[in-house]
Amino acid sequence: MADKKIGEYYAPPPKMGKWEGFRKFIWNSETSQCLGRTGSSWAKILLFYIIFYAALTGFFAAVFAVFYQTLEADKPKWMLDNGLIGSNPGLGFRPMPPEANVESTLVWYESSKKENYMYWVEETERFLRYHTYDDLPKKNQVNCSFEHPPPEGKVCGVEVSSFAPCTLDNNFGYHVARPCIFLKLNKIYNWEPQIYDLANLPKDMPEGLKQHIKEKQSLRPNETAVVWVSCEGENPADVENIKSRDYYPRMGFPSFYFPFKNIEGYIPPIVAVQFTVETGVLINIECKAWARNIKHDRSDRRGSVHFELMVD
Repeated sequence: MADKKIGEYYAPPPKMGKWEGFRKFIWNSETSQCLGRTGSSWAKILLFYIIFYAALTGFFAAVFAVFYQTLEADKPKWMLDNGLIGSNPGLGFRPMPPEANVESTLVWYESSKKENYMYWVEETERFLRYHTYDDLPKKNQVNCSFEHPPPEGKVCGVEVSSFAPCTLDNNFGYHVARPCIFLKLNKIYNWEPQIYDLANLPKDMPEGLKQHIKEKQSLRPNETAVVWVSCEGENPADVENIKSRDYYPRMGFPSFYFPFKNIEGYIPPIVAVQFTVETGVLINIECKAWARNIKHDRSDRRGSVHFELMVD
């Protein structure tokens, strides 16, 4: 409220109570002010912020439009060694322990108690159903072989029945103390394996795998284009406590599943490893994928995976 002039001086505004002062701040009928501003003042402020935020929105929209012009929807801008993922795939295993033990890699159960081992059966079944899209239409999928790789724009399917006896009907072996562990190679766009041939097998490759490759080479030489897989006990005691291990449908990932091109319907290959182990003993196991362009680094989880297995 404007002060009233008396002679050459201004008189202070009349004292008002809190409620009356607040009410006058909300709306001053003498000066037509709302919250201390006239209508024209509010209109100028509103116009300023409309223009300001419109310009800000336009600026960021233009920045994102230019940025997205450099990207493609179906493949990454930076691939292989130029990207953060790199060109050395990791190896993963399923089933995983409960989320409460998210950092654990221990598969531990009692084969004589159904309520105990059913968690692992259900987790494995959930993984296969999700991983193979078993309940969805198999888009772009064809049956592949070493002689018939997928044509352009198509991908190879994965049949759950090929993992037999590691199937749901058999409880994935958990009820008979022969658990099935499923291995998968992480997807890297446009990565292709450089397959080992018989003449350049690495010295640290397990002897059992070397012998298997030699047998394949002599009996079915056209079926050796494989990213080989081996699972071994980490320590001498672990090696002794693993009685046997069987690989289904084969001892590795066929090369016709690569490269990953983000084609709809693509399913990474899976290997089921069925272990027969000494019961009541904790066994440390390391599985490795073998190709000339796969390096093994346990600390970075490259090319290999570690887990513990204990069957009571």
